[in-house]
This record gives sequence, C-alpha cells and structure tokens, in this order.
Amino acid sequence: MQKLISLVLIVILLVSCSNKETKQKILIVTSNQQTYGNTKINTSNHFAEIVLAYDEFVNAGYDVDFVSPKGGKIWVGYIDDSDATQKRYLDDEAFMSRLKTTMSPNEINTSDYIAVYYGGGGAAMFGVPENKEIQDISMAVYEENNGIISAICHGSAGLAYLKTKDGNYLVEGKKVNGFPDAFEDMDAEYYATFPFSIQQKLIANGGQFEYSKKGWDDFSIADGRLITGQDPTAARSVAKKIIEVLKQL
Repeated sequence: MQKLISLVLIVILLVSCSNKETKQKILIVTSNQQTYGNTKINTSNHFAEIVLAYDEFVNAGYDVDFVSPKGGKIWVGYIDDSDATQKRYLDDEAFMSRLKTTMSPNEINTSDYIAVYYGGGGAAMFGVPENKEIQDISMAVYEENNGIISAICHGSAGLAYLKTKDGNYLVEGKKVNGFPDAFEDMDAEYYATFPFSIQQKLIANGGQFEYSKKGWDDFSIADGRLITGQDPTAARSVAKKIIEVLKQL
C-alpha cells in the first residue's frame, strides 16, 4: 500500500512538473504583410522589437515561438546592424530561419503559453488585429492560463479587437500604450492605408491611453497582466516587465 501511495505521489509530481514546463513559453505575434495595404510601399516587422524582447525572454529561461496569420515567412526591417544584439541575431542562421517558418494559428496549443507579445513595425497593422484565431489564442492565454498580453509600438494594433469572455474589450479601464498619433505622419501615403489609429481605437474601446510626449525614451506601462510599450526603445523594458510579472503569478 505504501509503495502504491509513493508511486501515485511520484506520478502527481511528474505531471505537475510537466505542466509547469509547458507553461514556460512565450508567443511572439508577427505579420506576413509586405506592403502598406495594397500599395507598393514596402513595410515589415520591426526587427529590433522582435530580437530585443526575444533576447530578454530566452536569457530569462523562457522558450519562444513565433506565429503569424498565414504562418511561414515574415518580412523584417528597420534593422540596425551596428547594434550588437541585432547583429548577433542577423548572423544566427537558426534564428533567422525561424522567421521564415513561423507557426500558423492552427498549430498553436494555447495551453503551452504564459505570455503573448505583439511585435510592431508597419506590418503589424495588417492581418493581425482582425485575425480571429490569433485573438482567441491571446485571450485563452490571458483568461485560461492567467497569462500576460503585451505589445510594442504598432503591435498595439493587435489589442484593438481583443475581448474578454464577458464581452468587454481587454483594454477597457486599463492603462495602455502604443505608437501615438503625435508621432505618426498622418498626411503620408503609408498612413492612409492604416485601418485605424491605434491611439483612437484603444481609447474608443475604453483604454486609458498614456504616452510620452518626448518619445523614443523607453516608455512602457504595466497594468496588471497587460503590458505595452510606445516605440522600439521600450522593447527590452516591456520584456523585462513581462518577466517581472510572470515571477509574481
């Protein structure tokens, strides 16, 4: 009898450890978009906003996956190869290969993740916000896994249509950030292709939009399990806030 009890306890311990391991993954959301809307103006995912956060996550011991609406290749840009971290990942063939083979939403097992991070860049305005499968993944991580939803810069567009099970917008009543109107060139051709203003959409959905008027000064906000940053300079601080909050969950 004692041996049976010991065996049961070992099984429970192993299952518990296994569950903890599967909950130590972070999902980075990216876009497959290559142009601004239907124009010929190239756009992309912001490389620094991906790799600076990724670097923080993996150094803290988390596994990281990439998802995009269609899966497969994503385009990256805004690259500064004078930055040591960006250069290191540019030269990492295994890492760069992962950006050509991102997962599609139907490949994602939501129970594996404890945080979702929406990367930015102009591409983030297209294909991601309206994607119902990615919305469902994010809200499952947030509500069922008690996880975190986060975004950087134009990645905050991905928060636009996220709703809780009770039908309220995720951002309602919460402090939230993203790339503000004050720094957009609203007269530019690229901006005319945007489906909405990030700032105005989040405010319309009940968010308390806060931003740094100075800009490019590492501005980010954590409101519970919603963490957002204004521009590329906040990529690392958003990631660090995610890691800090995860330690408290």
